[in-house]
Amino acid sequence: MQGLLAGVRVLDLTRVLAGPYASMVLADLGAEVIKVELPGQGDESRGFGPFQNGESAYYTSVNRGKKSITIDMRDERGAALVQRLAGECDVLVENFRPGSMDRFGLGYAQLRECHPRLVYASISGFGQTGPYAERPAYDVLIQAMGGLASITGEPGGAPVRVGSSIADLSAALFGAIGILAALARARESGEGQQIDISMLDCQVALLENALARYATSGEVPQPLGSRHPAITPFQFFQARDGHIVIAAGNDGLWRKLCAALDLADLADDPRFADNARRTENHAALEPLLAEVVAAKSVAEWTALLGAAGVPCGPLHDVGQVFTDEQVAARDMIVELEHPVAGRQAVPNSPLKFSQTPVALSVPAPMLGQHTDEVLRGLLGLRAEELAALRSAGVI
Repeated sequence: MQGLLAGVRVLDLTRVLAGPYASMVLADLGAEVIKVELPGQGDESRGFGPFQNGESAYYTSVNRGKKSITIDMRDERGAALVQRLAGECDVLVENFRPGSMDRFGLGYAQLRECHPRLVYASISGFGQTGPYAERPAYDVLIQAMGGLASITGEPGGAPVRVGSSIADLSAALFGAIGILAALARARESGEGQQIDISMLDCQVALLENALARYATSGEVPQPLGSRHPAITPFQFFQARDGHIVIAAGNDGLWRKLCAALDLADLADDPRFADNARRTENHAALEPLLAEVVAAKSVAEWTALLGAAGVPCGPLHDVGQVFTDEQVAARDMIVELEHPVAGRQAVPNSPLKFSQTPVALSVPAPMLGQHTDEVLRGLLGLRAEELAALRSAGVI
Protein backbone atom coordinates (compact mmCIF):
# COMPACT_ATOMS: atom_id res chain seq x y z
CA MET A 1 0.00 0.00 0.00
CA GLN A 2 1.33 3.43 -0.91
CA GLY A 3 1.96 5.98 1.82
CA LEU A 4 0.11 9.24 2.25
CA LEU A 5 2.88 11.17 0.49
CA ALA A 6 3.19 8.83 -2.49
CA GLY A 7 3.92 10.95 -5.55
CA VAL A 8 5.71 13.66 -3.57
CA ARG A 9 9.40 14.03 -4.42
CA VAL A 10 11.81 15.66 -1.97
CA LEU A 11 15.31 16.94 -2.75
CA ASP A 12 17.23 16.52 0.50
CA LEU A 13 20.33 18.71 0.79
CA THR A 14 20.66 18.21 4.54
CA ARG A 15 23.19 16.51 6.76
CA VAL A 16 23.77 15.25 10.31
CA LEU A 17 20.46 15.39 12.26
CA ALA A 18 17.79 18.12 12.13
CA GLY A 19 17.39 18.14 8.35
CA PRO A 20 17.84 14.39 7.79
CA TYR A 21 15.31 13.57 10.51
CA ALA A 22 12.74 15.91 8.93
CA SER A 23 13.20 14.35 5.49
CA MET A 24 13.12 10.85 7.02
CA VAL A 25 9.66 11.59 8.45
CA LEU A 26 8.55 12.47 4.91
CA ALA A 27 10.13 9.28 3.56
CA ASP A 28 8.33 7.22 6.20
CA LEU A 29 5.06 8.72 4.93
CA GLY A 30 5.78 7.60 1.39
CA ALA A 31 7.62 10.52 -0.21
CA GLU A 32 10.49 9.82 -2.61
CA VAL A 33 13.47 11.45 -0.89
CA ILE A 34 16.63 12.05 -2.93
CA LYS A 35 19.53 12.81 -0.62
CA VAL A 36 22.42 14.75 -2.17
CA GLU A 37 25.82 14.03 -0.61
CA LEU A 38 29.39 15.12 -1.28
CA PRO A 39 31.26 12.71 -3.60
CA GLY A 40 33.69 10.43 -1.80
CA GLN A 41 32.71 11.76 1.60
CA GLY A 42 28.97 11.99 2.06
CA ASP A 43 27.01 13.32 4.97
CA GLU A 44 29.52 13.85 7.78
CA SER A 45 27.40 11.69 10.07
CA ARG A 46 28.58 8.68 8.05
CA GLY A 47 31.71 9.05 10.17
CA PHE A 48 29.83 9.03 13.51
CA GLY A 49 29.71 5.88 15.64
CA PRO A 50 28.54 3.38 16.61
CA PHE A 51 29.44 1.29 13.58
CA GLN A 52 27.96 -1.98 12.37
CA ASN A 53 30.14 -3.82 9.86
CA GLY A 54 31.79 -0.48 9.07
CA GLU A 55 28.51 1.38 8.49
CA SER A 56 27.49 4.22 10.79
CA ALA A 57 24.40 3.29 12.81
CA TYR A 58 24.03 7.01 13.54
CA TYR A 59 23.65 7.74 9.81
CA THR A 60 21.42 4.78 9.07
CA SER A 61 19.11 5.63 11.99
CA VAL A 62 17.99 8.93 10.42
CA ASN A 63 18.29 8.27 6.68
CA ARG A 64 16.17 5.18 6.08
CA GLY A 65 13.93 5.07 3.04
CA LYS A 66 15.99 7.57 1.01
CA LYS A 67 17.98 7.49 -2.21
CA SER A 68 21.57 8.74 -2.13
CA ILE A 69 23.20 10.60 -4.99
CA THR A 70 26.57 12.32 -4.94
CA ILE A 71 26.96 15.83 -6.36
CA ASP A 72 29.51 18.49 -5.49
CA MET A 73 27.37 21.64 -5.34
CA ARG A 74 30.50 23.77 -4.97
CA ASP A 75 31.22 23.06 -8.63
CA GLU A 76 29.11 25.08 -11.09
CA ARG A 77 28.26 21.91 -12.99
CA GLY A 78 27.11 20.25 -9.78
CA ALA A 79 25.02 23.27 -8.77
CA ALA A 80 23.42 23.22 -12.22
CA LEU A 81 22.46 19.58 -11.75
CA VAL A 82 20.88 20.36 -8.37
CA GLN A 83 18.95 23.24 -9.89
CA ARG A 84 17.57 20.95 -12.57
CA LEU A 85 16.68 18.33 -9.97
CA ALA A 86 14.80 20.97 -7.96
CA GLY A 87 12.56 21.44 -10.96
CA GLU A 88 11.62 17.76 -10.79
CA CYS A 89 10.81 17.91 -7.07
CA ASP A 90 7.96 19.22 -4.95
CA VAL A 91 10.08 20.01 -1.89
CA LEU A 92 13.67 21.04 -1.23
CA VAL A 93 15.10 20.77 2.29
CA GLU A 94 18.45 22.29 3.29
CA ASN A 95 20.19 22.96 6.60
CA PHE A 96 23.26 24.91 5.55
CA ARG A 97 24.25 28.07 7.36
CA PRO A 98 22.27 31.05 5.98
CA GLY A 99 23.95 32.46 2.88
CA SER A 100 25.56 29.18 1.79
CA MET A 101 22.82 28.21 -0.64
CA ASP A 102 22.94 31.67 -2.23
CA ARG A 103 26.66 31.20 -2.82
CA PHE A 104 25.94 27.92 -4.61
CA GLY A 105 23.38 29.74 -6.77
CA LEU A 106 20.66 27.64 -5.13
CA GLY A 107 19.05 30.11 -2.72
CA TYR A 108 15.28 30.36 -2.52
CA ALA A 109 15.06 33.61 -4.49
CA GLN A 110 17.20 32.09 -7.22
CA LEU A 111 15.25 28.83 -7.49
CA ARG A 112 11.85 30.46 -7.19
CA GLU A 113 12.31 32.22 -10.53
CA CYS A 114 12.58 28.87 -12.31
CA HIS A 115 10.46 26.71 -9.98
CA PRO A 116 7.63 28.79 -8.46
CA ARG A 117 5.79 25.72 -7.11
CA LEU A 118 8.76 24.55 -5.06
CA VAL A 119 8.35 24.27 -1.29
CA TYR A 120 11.77 25.27 0.05
CA ALA A 121 12.52 24.45 3.70
CA SER A 122 15.55 26.00 5.39
CA ILE A 123 16.50 24.61 8.81
CA SER A 124 19.29 26.40 10.67
CA GLY A 125 20.48 27.15 14.16
CA PHE A 126 19.15 30.70 14.43
CA GLY A 127 17.04 31.23 11.30
CA GLN A 128 17.57 33.27 8.16
CA THR A 129 17.28 36.65 9.92
CA GLY A 130 18.46 38.33 13.11
CA PRO A 131 21.85 39.15 14.62
CA TYR A 132 22.75 35.47 15.20
CA ALA A 133 21.69 34.22 11.77
CA GLU A 134 25.16 33.36 10.47
CA ARG A 135 26.43 31.76 13.66
CA PRO A 136 27.14 28.01 13.58
CA ALA A 137 24.99 25.93 15.92
CA TYR A 138 24.74 22.48 17.42
CA ASP A 139 22.07 20.89 19.59
CA VAL A 140 23.85 21.44 22.90
CA LEU A 141 24.43 25.11 22.09
CA ILE A 142 20.72 25.63 21.36
CA GLN A 143 19.71 23.77 24.51
CA ALA A 144 21.90 26.23 26.40
CA MET A 145 20.88 29.44 24.61
CA GLY A 146 17.21 28.44 24.42
CA GLY A 147 16.91 28.13 28.19
CA LEU A 148 16.29 24.39 28.35
CA ALA A 149 19.60 23.56 30.04
CA SER A 150 18.89 26.16 32.74
CA ILE A 151 15.80 24.26 33.92
CA THR A 152 17.18 20.73 33.52
CA GLY A 153 18.96 18.81 36.28
CA GLU A 154 18.94 18.84 40.05
CA PRO A 155 18.44 22.01 42.11
CA GLY A 156 21.77 23.72 42.69
CA GLY A 157 23.57 21.38 40.29
CA ALA A 158 25.54 22.05 37.13
CA PRO A 159 23.50 22.56 33.93
CA VAL A 160 22.76 19.34 32.08
CA ARG A 161 22.04 18.53 28.46
CA VAL A 162 18.78 16.66 27.84
CA GLY A 163 19.66 13.05 26.96
CA SER A 164 18.38 13.18 23.37
CA SER A 165 19.11 15.90 20.83
CA ILE A 166 15.83 17.66 21.50
CA ALA A 167 16.83 20.96 19.84
CA ASP A 168 17.66 19.19 16.58
CA LEU A 169 14.65 16.90 16.74
CA SER A 170 12.13 19.62 17.57
CA ALA A 171 13.40 21.64 14.58
CA ALA A 172 13.03 18.51 12.43
CA LEU A 173 9.43 17.95 13.52
CA PHE A 174 8.41 21.60 13.19
CA GLY A 175 10.14 21.51 9.80
CA ALA A 176 8.11 18.50 8.68
CA ILE A 177 4.89 20.17 9.86
CA GLY A 178 5.77 23.34 7.96
CA ILE A 179 6.61 21.40 4.80
CA LEU A 180 3.30 19.54 4.87
CA ALA A 181 1.34 22.76 5.40
CA ALA A 182 3.17 24.60 2.61
CA LEU A 183 2.84 21.59 0.31
CA ALA A 184 -0.94 21.55 0.82
CA ARG A 185 -1.12 25.24 -0.08
CA ALA A 186 1.14 24.80 -3.12
CA ARG A 187 -1.09 22.05 -4.45
CA GLU A 188 -4.09 24.37 -4.22
CA SER A 189 -2.52 27.61 -5.41
CA GLY A 190 0.39 26.48 -7.56
CA GLU A 191 2.68 28.69 -5.51
CA GLY A 192 5.45 27.41 -3.28
CA GLN A 193 7.18 29.29 -0.49
CA GLN A 194 10.18 29.22 1.81
CA ILE A 195 9.88 27.84 5.34
CA ASP A 196 12.41 29.38 7.74
CA ILE A 197 12.96 27.00 10.68
CA SER A 198 15.26 28.12 13.50
CA MET A 199 16.39 25.60 16.11
CA LEU A 200 16.41 28.40 18.67
CA ASP A 201 12.85 29.40 17.76
CA CYS A 202 11.71 25.80 18.17
CA GLN A 203 13.43 25.49 21.54
CA VAL A 204 11.74 28.68 22.78
CA ALA A 205 8.39 27.31 21.57
CA LEU A 206 8.96 24.20 23.70
CA LEU A 207 9.62 26.13 26.91
CA GLU A 208 5.80 26.19 27.37
CA ASN A 209 4.99 26.74 31.07
CA ALA A 210 8.53 27.85 31.99
CA LEU A 211 8.07 30.91 29.79
CA ALA A 212 4.56 31.46 31.13
CA ARG A 213 5.80 31.26 34.72
CA TYR A 214 8.45 33.88 34.11
CA ALA A 215 6.09 36.17 32.20
CA THR A 216 3.49 36.12 34.97
CA SER A 217 5.69 36.10 38.08
CA GLY A 218 8.97 37.67 37.01
CA GLU A 219 10.78 34.80 38.74
CA VAL A 220 13.38 32.95 36.67
CA PRO A 221 12.57 29.19 36.61
CA GLN A 222 15.22 26.92 38.06
CA PRO A 223 15.94 23.18 37.69
CA LEU A 224 13.67 21.03 39.85
CA GLY A 225 15.02 17.53 39.28
CA SER A 226 12.08 15.33 38.31
CA ARG A 227 9.52 17.49 40.11
CA HIS A 228 6.84 19.39 38.18
CA PRO A 229 6.70 23.15 38.85
CA ALA A 230 2.90 23.28 39.14
CA ILE A 231 1.64 19.76 40.00
CA THR A 232 2.48 17.80 43.18
CA PRO A 233 3.26 14.92 43.58
CA PHE A 234 4.39 14.45 40.01
CA GLN A 235 7.92 13.03 40.10
CA PHE A 236 10.27 10.09 40.64
CA PHE A 237 10.51 8.34 43.98
CA GLN A 238 13.07 5.79 45.15
CA ALA A 239 11.44 2.42 45.75
CA ARG A 240 13.21 -0.52 47.36
CA ASP A 241 14.81 -1.68 44.11
CA GLY A 242 14.66 1.29 41.73
CA HIS A 243 12.81 4.42 40.80
CA ILE A 244 9.09 4.80 40.16
CA VAL A 245 7.28 7.84 38.83
CA ILE A 246 4.05 8.83 40.56
CA ALA A 247 1.84 11.41 38.88
CA ALA A 248 -1.15 12.53 40.94
CA GLY A 249 -2.32 15.12 38.47
CA ASN A 250 -5.42 16.31 40.32
CA ASP A 251 -7.01 16.36 43.77
CA GLY A 252 -9.04 13.21 43.14
CA LEU A 253 -5.90 11.25 42.26
CA TRP A 254 -4.19 12.69 45.32
CA ARG A 255 -6.85 11.15 47.57
CA LYS A 256 -6.54 7.81 45.78
CA LEU A 257 -2.77 7.95 46.25
CA CYS A 258 -3.10 8.64 49.97
CA ALA A 259 -5.43 5.68 50.38
CA ALA A 260 -3.11 3.36 48.40
CA LEU A 261 -0.10 4.46 50.46
CA ASP A 262 -2.09 4.04 53.70
CA LEU A 263 -1.59 7.74 54.41
CA ALA A 264 -5.23 8.77 54.66
CA ASP A 265 -4.38 11.46 57.23
CA LEU A 266 -2.40 13.36 54.59
CA ALA A 267 -5.50 13.74 52.45
CA ASP A 268 -7.06 15.84 55.23
CA ASP A 269 -3.92 17.77 56.11
CA PRO A 270 -4.64 21.46 55.32
CA ARG A 271 -1.08 21.87 53.98
CA PHE A 272 -1.87 19.39 51.22
CA ALA A 273 -5.60 19.98 50.72
CA ASP A 274 -5.32 20.98 47.08
CA ASN A 275 -2.71 20.99 44.34
CA ALA A 276 -1.66 24.61 44.86
CA ARG A 277 -0.96 23.98 48.55
CA ARG A 278 0.78 20.67 47.90
CA THR A 279 3.08 22.43 45.43
CA GLU A 280 3.70 25.26 47.88
CA ASN A 281 4.53 22.75 50.65
CA HIS A 282 6.30 20.16 48.52
CA ALA A 283 9.40 20.21 50.73
CA ALA A 284 7.32 19.00 53.67
CA LEU A 285 5.34 16.49 51.62
CA GLU A 286 8.06 14.72 49.68
CA PRO A 287 9.86 13.05 52.61
CA LEU A 288 6.55 11.74 53.96
CA LEU A 289 5.80 10.04 50.65
CA ALA A 290 9.40 8.96 50.04
CA GLU A 291 9.59 7.06 53.36
CA VAL A 292 6.57 4.93 52.46
CA VAL A 293 7.51 4.36 48.81
CA ALA A 294 10.98 3.14 49.80
CA ALA A 295 9.48 0.17 51.67
CA LYS A 296 8.23 -1.73 48.60
CA SER A 297 9.58 -2.70 45.18
CA VAL A 298 8.80 -0.92 41.94
CA ALA A 299 6.70 -3.89 40.79
CA GLU A 300 4.70 -3.92 44.02
CA TRP A 301 3.95 -0.21 43.84
CA THR A 302 3.13 -0.38 40.14
CA ALA A 303 0.55 -3.07 40.88
CA LEU A 304 -0.89 -1.36 43.98
CA LEU A 305 -1.09 2.13 42.55
CA GLY A 306 -2.25 0.88 39.18
CA ALA A 307 -5.13 -0.96 40.85
CA ALA A 308 -6.01 2.26 42.68
CA GLY A 309 -6.10 4.19 39.41
CA VAL A 310 -3.05 6.33 40.19
CA PRO A 311 -0.82 7.03 37.15
CA CYS A 312 2.59 5.49 37.83
CA GLY A 313 5.34 3.58 36.11
CA PRO A 314 8.89 2.31 36.40
CA LEU A 315 11.98 4.15 35.23
CA HIS A 316 13.11 2.15 32.21
CA ASP A 317 16.57 2.21 30.72
CA VAL A 318 16.92 1.96 26.95
CA GLY A 319 17.40 -1.79 27.11
CA GLN A 320 14.13 -2.17 28.99
CA VAL A 321 12.36 0.07 26.48
CA PHE A 322 13.71 -2.20 23.75
CA THR A 323 11.93 -5.23 25.28
CA ASP A 324 8.84 -3.53 26.76
CA GLU A 325 5.59 -5.37 25.99
CA GLN A 326 3.68 -2.18 25.12
CA VAL A 327 6.47 -1.02 22.79
CA ALA A 328 6.37 -4.47 21.17
CA ALA A 329 2.57 -4.44 20.88
CA ARG A 330 2.77 -1.12 19.04
CA ASP A 331 5.51 -2.45 16.70
CA MET A 332 7.79 0.42 17.70
CA ILE A 333 11.03 -1.51 17.17
CA VAL A 334 11.43 -3.02 13.69
CA GLU A 335 14.32 -4.48 11.75
CA LEU A 336 15.60 -3.43 8.34
CA GLU A 337 18.11 -5.35 6.23
CA HIS A 338 21.05 -3.13 5.25
CA PRO A 339 23.24 -4.45 2.40
CA VAL A 340 26.44 -3.98 4.41
CA ALA A 341 25.51 -3.46 8.05
CA GLY A 342 23.10 -6.41 8.03
CA ARG A 343 19.94 -6.49 10.14
CA GLN A 344 19.41 -3.26 12.02
CA ALA A 345 16.85 -2.56 14.72
CA VAL A 346 15.30 0.91 14.29
CA PRO A 347 12.44 2.83 15.90
CA ASN A 348 9.29 2.54 13.83
CA SER A 349 7.24 5.58 12.87
CA PRO A 350 4.93 6.56 15.75
CA LEU A 351 2.28 7.64 13.22
CA LYS A 352 -0.48 5.03 13.07
CA PHE A 353 -3.02 5.46 10.25
CA SER A 354 -6.17 3.38 9.90
CA GLN A 355 -6.17 3.39 6.09
CA THR A 356 -2.56 3.94 5.03
CA PRO A 357 -0.28 2.39 7.66
CA VAL A 358 3.41 3.23 7.62
CA ALA A 359 5.46 0.19 6.59
CA LEU A 360 9.22 0.62 6.81
CA SER A 361 11.08 -1.59 4.37
CA VAL A 362 13.92 0.41 2.80
CA PRO A 363 17.16 0.88 4.77
CA ALA A 364 19.44 3.89 4.59
CA PRO A 365 21.29 4.08 1.26
CA MET A 366 24.93 3.46 0.52
CA LEU A 367 26.84 6.58 -0.50
CA GLY A 368 25.93 7.45 -4.09
CA GLN A 369 23.90 4.26 -4.52
CA HIS A 370 21.29 5.95 -6.71
CA THR A 371 23.34 8.58 -8.55
CA ASP A 372 23.09 7.06 -12.01
CA GLU A 373 19.48 5.99 -11.53
CA VAL A 374 18.33 9.47 -10.55
CA LEU A 375 20.39 11.51 -13.01
CA ARG A 376 19.42 9.24 -15.88
CA GLY A 377 15.79 8.87 -14.87
CA LEU A 378 14.99 12.47 -13.95
CA LEU A 379 17.46 14.50 -16.00
CA GLY A 380 18.05 12.15 -18.93
CA LEU A 381 21.85 12.20 -18.64
CA ARG A 382 23.61 9.76 -20.94
CA ALA A 383 26.26 7.27 -19.88
CA GLU A 384 29.09 9.35 -21.38
CA GLU A 385 27.87 12.49 -19.56
CA LEU A 386 27.81 10.63 -16.27
CA ALA A 387 31.30 9.27 -16.90
CA ALA A 388 32.65 12.75 -17.66
CA LEU A 389 31.10 14.25 -14.54
CA ARG A 390 32.39 11.38 -12.43
CA SER A 391 35.93 11.69 -13.75
CA ALA A 392 35.84 15.43 -12.96
CA GLY A 393 34.73 14.71 -9.38
CA VAL A 394 31.38 16.52 -9.85
CA ILE A 395 29.43 13.37 -9.03
